[in-house]
Amino acid sequence: MLYRAEAFEPLTDEPWDEGRVRLAIAAIVADTDEVFDPVGLWPANEWDAWQSELPLKDLYCGAAGVIWALDALRRRGHAETRTDLAAAAMRALELYHESPDLAGMGEDLPEPAASSLYCGEVGILLVAWRLAPSAELADTLFERVRENVANEAEELMWGSPGTLVAAHVMHGWTGEDRWLEAWRESAEALRSRRDPNGLWTQRLYGADPRQIVGPAHGLVGIVFALLQGEDDEQLARETAAVLASEAVVEDGLANWPAVAGGPLERNDQIRVQWCHGAAGVVSTAAAYLDEELLLGGAELVWRAGAHGPEKGAGLCHGTAGNGYALLAAFEHTGDERWLERARRFAVHALAQAAGERSEAGRGRYSLLTGDLGVALYAASCLDGDSRFPVLDGWD
Repeated sequence: MLYRAEAFEPLTDEPWDEGRVRLAIAAIVADTDEVFDPVGLWPANEWDAWQSELPLKDLYCGAAGVIWALDALRRRGHAETRTDLAAAAMRALELYHESPDLAGMGEDLPEPAASSLYCGEVGILLVAWRLAPSAELADTLFERVRENVANEAEELMWGSPGTLVAAHVMHGWTGEDRWLEAWRESAEALRSRRDPNGLWTQRLYGADPRQIVGPAHGLVGIVFALLQGEDDEQLARETAAVLASEAVVEDGLANWPAVAGGPLERNDQIRVQWCHGAAGVVSTAAAYLDEELLLGGAELVWRAGAHGPEKGAGLCHGTAGNGYALLAAFEHTGDERWLERARRFAVHALAQAAGERSEAGRGRYSLLTGDLGVALYAASCLDGDSRFPVLDGWD
């Protein structure tokens, strides 16, 4: 068994209609504008706010991610926002300095926690610099990147792979050599810590060390960050071999365990989502993954269908995030069938977000877990663009 059918729900029969999709994206943006507070930013979903200091400021599920998503939709011509994004970004940074989001999680955070791309100051600084660039912001961001070289988390959310992404983005925006030098410094150190079996060992939240496969906390996210900065055919080839050895294949379908060498089932779940499982492996490793495994993983995502209410519509572990595997298959093959399937996922995810918004009386204001991530996925389906937000596309 490659997935648990009860965790998913059948896709909607509502057809793809470009006009309705654009209206749904606009509705998400309008709702996000409507509830914005220039002092207190956006209200938080209960799950997103767990053990965090409010208001949420970070890139993963806080204001920085919302601001970046609004800006990305505007830049790509999909929606206009009424929010002063530059002012909101600077307010998020100010509030972060007063009270970091994850201060309540105790002593188990990877250090230095402020250098986390998704959960620390780095993501907020990137968004603030993009909207209101200054030497001070750039210099602080540069310090955070260099401070993170030896972070033992060895993953995208907290560790140096995340700050590799930040350095790569800033080098592209500024052309300054210091960002390339910082990228190379972190990349060299990260490569030196690679284990002989081609993986990296993660040490997270006080848990036992483990080797994780998926993009959020493991192998394919690390390799993506390294390959983003320089071509390395050997690393790609060796990682493809690791993924082939870890794949669980049945009847032409493929999935991957969360932890290398382990079973698909973990904590009573078999994950098929972006952060762990086939969806994330396919969308993040598509450039070098064996074609049969790429298509087998994408086919599994399609057959599983939309995530049910427990996981929801979002990017990290929901329907929209899974859809990027279908867009990756479309980009790889050029077969319009994959784009049609991806668009079915978008229609369903938009309906899920709208239903949750109606039930709660407000949206879920978050990039990786909320409505803006769904809007970005729908926009990707309009454009036929398989780049996963933040990891593979800041413009």
